[in-house]
Amino acid sequence: MSDAPAPNSFAPSTYPPAEGSPAHTPHGSMSALTLGALGIVFGDIGTSPLYTLSECVNGEHGVGNVPASVLGVLSLIFWSLMMVVTVKYLVCIMRADNHGEGGILALLALVPGVVGRKGGATPLTVLVLIGAALLYGDGAITPAISVLSAVEGLAVATDKLQPYVVPITCVILVGLFAIQRKGTGGIGRLFGPVMLVWFGTIGVLGAIHVVKAPGVLVALSPSYGVSYLAHHGVRGLAILGSVVLAVTGGEALYADMGHFGAKPIRISWVSLVFPALVLSYFGQGALILSTAEKIENPFYAQVPHGPMTYALVGLSTVATVIASQALISGVFSLTQQAVQLGMFPRVSVRHTSREAEGQIYLPELNWALAIACVLLVMNFRASSRLAAAYGIAVSGTMGITSICYYHVTRRAWKWPAYKSAPLLALFLLFDIPFFVANLTKFVDGGYVPVAIAVVVCALMLVWSRGRRLLAERMSLRTLPVARFLEGLDDRLLGRTKGASVFLASLREGIPRTMEQQASQLRVLGEQVVLLTVVSEHVPFVAPEQAVDVIALDARAGLYRVVAHVGFMDTADVPAFLERAVRERALPIDLSTVTYVIGRETLVATGRGKMGAWTEAIFGFMLRNARSASEHFCLPPERVLELGTQIDL
Repeated sequence: MSDAPAPNSFAPSTYPPAEGSPAHTPHGSMSALTLGALGIVFGDIGTSPLYTLSECVNGEHGVGNVPASVLGVLSLIFWSLMMVVTVKYLVCIMRADNHGEGGILALLALVPGVVGRKGGATPLTVLVLIGAALLYGDGAITPAISVLSAVEGLAVATDKLQPYVVPITCVILVGLFAIQRKGTGGIGRLFGPVMLVWFGTIGVLGAIHVVKAPGVLVALSPSYGVSYLAHHGVRGLAILGSVVLAVTGGEALYADMGHFGAKPIRISWVSLVFPALVLSYFGQGALILSTAEKIENPFYAQVPHGPMTYALVGLSTVATVIASQALISGVFSLTQQAVQLGMFPRVSVRHTSREAEGQIYLPELNWALAIACVLLVMNFRASSRLAAAYGIAVSGTMGITSICYYHVTRRAWKWPAYKSAPLLALFLLFDIPFFVANLTKFVDGGYVPVAIAVVVCALMLVWSRGRRLLAERMSLRTLPVARFLEGLDDRLLGRTKGASVFLASLREGIPRTMEQQASQLRVLGEQVVLLTVVSEHVPFVAPEQAVDVIALDARAGLYRVVAHVGFMDTADVPAFLERAVRERALPIDLSTVTYVIGRETLVATGRGKMGAWTEAIFGFMLRNARSASEHFCLPPERVLELGTQIDL
């Protein structure tokens, strides 16, 4: 099949789901899904107490242990969690799911007339691509800073272990990425109970110190946060660059929605995660306020030095390994959506669950992230230095998500402006200050996620434009069936025994590969089948609805087969043909079938619309994308590729 785009599989489908087929929502008991969500979705935001308050107090713009400042920071953390995570994401944004799938690209696909637009990328599309690209930078930093901050607890226990912090962190990260192939469902069942212990532990530790100094609870009032910002000017804004560390993981929470569903995520947050986080932050704050000397690491200072420190380090390390899972899973989902939207080359996607499309494993991307994480740890070597690289990506994506959500409410849900605009203003009231505050950390490490985002965004834009131009060129070369059949017998030297199956992206006309074979090789099979695979947004397509057969010209032996696949079905073309023969009376002999697919070779010159450099980049991605032969399960010994040179 040509690499020109097939019909947009991400757009809302009108194809009827098979009766009894599972919807694009995870199945299972609510308790099992809630526990699984605890292990996958909340790892990132759940381990933020390891470094957030420490950075707020001891960082470059730290407030020290001045009571009014500490209370102000605690107030800012509490209301950031309340407004950004609870109100924005759980109450509002998670209502905007695309067939159960979340994430910024799923949100974009809900805006009418944006995805699949023939005129090219809209400003909103480009903005969302920037937001998606920023998440790749966030996905590389999160595992590095999470695991490193936990392992640094060994140095708190004893200085002798300081030289081993970085090597141990790298080994743990490699192990984490090695187990991704098991799938998030199995990992969630393993990680869920551990995170249950984690949230219980940090909640109890925090509660102990809050009971000792209950006065810290006055910071629940927003007046303390507002007062701090009002009295500290620019420095007050700068502290938001550290406060934002408390809400990192909010965007990943939305991106991971397809793994477990919205309801289990909301139940986990309200019943356990949010209370435990608030107790942990306020417990650390109470400890800082009740101690005269400076506390370098308030999280580990909650327990006495000795065996309890080592136990907490061990639990923290396991929890931060789990924390990394949220971003890894989110990046997997994001990439799959980008492929479906035609914004990223076709990659190997392995489904790890028969219940949900969202539970997937992408081997190439998995190991690319692993290498990036290890390099970041080896370069920065301390979580305090990595914290400077953190925040720009997530705050930028949060702001873009708010803007895209506004367009969904206005254009898809038809909300009036007086209803949508105040909600957008409320979200941006937090998003913009967070982003501006993080810009101050650009030179100290913030350039890392930005650099990653620039590269990823550029590749997405090149791929999207290249696909569109390639589709335009291929459609111009598609002949109407009637015109192709005119004088066909006179143009051919003969018809060979057997059937030729041409994989076609479009459901009308004659594909370029067939016209090539007829005009250049001057032979065709006795029977010719034009086969198109169409992806539907249902988990499984009922067997009786899987294949349609249309006789275009029975005398010429020309037939069209349209195969429908659900997101959990395998696009097995030989199996579709067998069903078409058995159930739809397609008159071909399966033992004689030859599969013909197209292979476009790009000639990167300055004469095309795309330009030599961008066309060369697109050509490289096209050559290295997963082959159509592998994707459609074609037997290699029966595949014939016909190439053509194109200058875009």
